[in-house]
Amino acid sequence: MVSVLFKCLVNGESHDTLSIGDRGLHYGDGLFETMAVVDGAIPFWPRHLERLRQGCVRLGIDGLAQDGVLADEMAQVCAGQERAVAKLVVSRGTGGRGYRPPPPHGLPTRIMILSPWPDHVSRLHNEGATLRYCDNLLSRNPALAGIKHLNRLEQVLARQEWGSDFDEGLMCDDRGLVIEGTMSNLFAVSQGAIMTPDLSQCGVAGIVRNWVMEQAQSMGVGWEIGAVDRHRLSCTDEIFITNSIIGVVPVRRLADRDYPIGTTTIKLIDQFPY
Repeated sequence: MVSVLFKCLVNGESHDTLSIGDRGLHYGDGLFETMAVVDGAIPFWPRHLERLRQGCVRLGIDGLAQDGVLADEMAQVCAGQERAVAKLVVSRGTGGRGYRPPPPHGLPTRIMILSPWPDHVSRLHNEGATLRYCDNLLSRNPALAGIKHLNRLEQVLARQEWGSDFDEGLMCDDRGLVIEGTMSNLFAVSQGAIMTPDLSQCGVAGIVRNWVMEQAQSMGVGWEIGAVDRHRLSCTDEIFITNSIIGVVPVRRLADRDYPIGTTTIKLIDQFPY
């Protein structure tokens, strides 16, 4: 397999320029999916595509290319890659000034980008992750909760809070509830049962998050979606984080407490498909 440092398609064409009138640039008016490429394919492609389609419905973005077109273009981007990261960005497309979207006769902009596989993933799998709590908060907005929209300024500000001394930061809402990491979903295990924060008000409903809950059900493991605060996390038995690139990663330390790599986390790691 060959490996490239960077590859990009914009609306199916091989170039890396974008109209200055694109609403994704001006307003963050769009969505994105970040995906693992394994042996030239995306293992969770149907799940990513479904979430993208659902996000387009939520934002009222019409006219996205058919599934077959997107799949063919993504296959072109991923061809020959043993391990890489693919990103699919969809904006509402170009439009004039003002927040009001243009009439629905325009087509969305689709951008597909291939990047190298990050070096830190293997270290996280071998050593586990060290986490901190972020000072910057997540805003509650049910209209945007769950979807992976382009406005990531809250995460950008949170990620500025530390350098290389932590692997991830946990973000809370204004009620003090822990919602997610800056780039990951959060799980805790207590007495063998899995709990993960409620994302009905804010946060991203991750692809691997959904996979974990499906696996828990098939394993006969109890699971709960609900309110998670710092005290609850300090009393839990094991913690792990997930996203489509790192998979399932155990948390070795959060704030001032060390956590063991528990049996539930290990089972999920062993069952993860890549």
